[in-house]
Amino acid sequence: MTTDALLTHDTAPAAERLGRGSARVEERNLAYQGFGYTCRIVHPAVAVTEPLLVLGGSAQDRNSWTRHEKWLASIAQVITVDLPGYGTADFLPSRHGVDFLAGAARHLLDELGVPRVNLVGACYGGAVGVRLAQHHPSLIARLLLVGMTTRVTAEYTASMKRWAEMIERGETSAVARELADGFVSPLGAGRVRRHAAMARLVHQQIVGQTPEQRRRSTEHNTRMLRHEWFRHAPVPAVPSLVVTGEYDTLTTPAMGREVARQLPSSRFLTIRETDHLAPMERIADFADLLVRFCTDAPLEDLPYCGAPETYGTSHPRG
Repeated sequence: MTTDALLTHDTAPAAERLGRGSARVEERNLAYQGFGYTCRIVHPAVAVTEPLLVLGGSAQDRNSWTRHEKWLASIAQVITVDLPGYGTADFLPSRHGVDFLAGAARHLLDELGVPRVNLVGACYGGAVGVRLAQHHPSLIARLLLVGMTTRVTAEYTASMKRWAEMIERGETSAVARELADGFVSPLGAGRVRRHAAMARLVHQQIVGQTPEQRRRSTEHNTRMLRHEWFRHAPVPAVPSLVVTGEYDTLTTPAMGREVARQLPSSRFLTIRETDHLAPMERIADFADLLVRFCTDAPLEDLPYCGAPETYGTSHPRG
């Protein structure tokens, strides 16, 4: 939701990150219905599966997944994007919701000439990804959702309204503290890797927002309140995996299982010793899970995951 899986930017040169130039990185500036946006593309030396399109959370940008790229680019082209309203893309008024963003994602794939993808959606990116799959099922080879839910809770809705009022009063630090408390699990819930560091990171990034970033965050919260989050409509029966942090208290394992029940060919599992920030707390392990899923490798007996649970009427490959 507002600070989904905040991932720091990796400042190492791309060639160093990706293994001495084994992959090539490019960026492209595009526009959809008058709104400019930018994508990042990592071209692998050899691809063994469909390209990976990563739709991150609302506080992520196209550079938020660079630490995962050296693993992901070993199997496929990796596409990350600042859709309109996010990162360095044009500001997007809240009258444009999930349907618009799904349309922008479709436009991206059309512009890149990519006919089919392994779609990875993190929290808000998961809502956009599911809508894209519902509107354009032929584009999806596999679907992985992390930190996803079928609903924005009444409690979170009330919090967003309160945060907007607090920001207008200049109470940024108090909002940052509440968000940091909400996006990491409470102390004592269970062992979470880098728990204290993640709490500090969330707090510092929110306190350090520019006025423009705060404007975008407020507009994003308004977008969430104005538009349908999860649409109960057919989803393509492609191999699907729903992932939740073992101690995620924002999008809980129970919520993740409910998402999996809505997908016709799905599995669910938890990532051990993580909460809502699972992709950052276990970067190498999360990347390994993505690689395994996208290459139809077994997901059983992984030391960093719980046992996969099968849902839906059609069993996925692998």
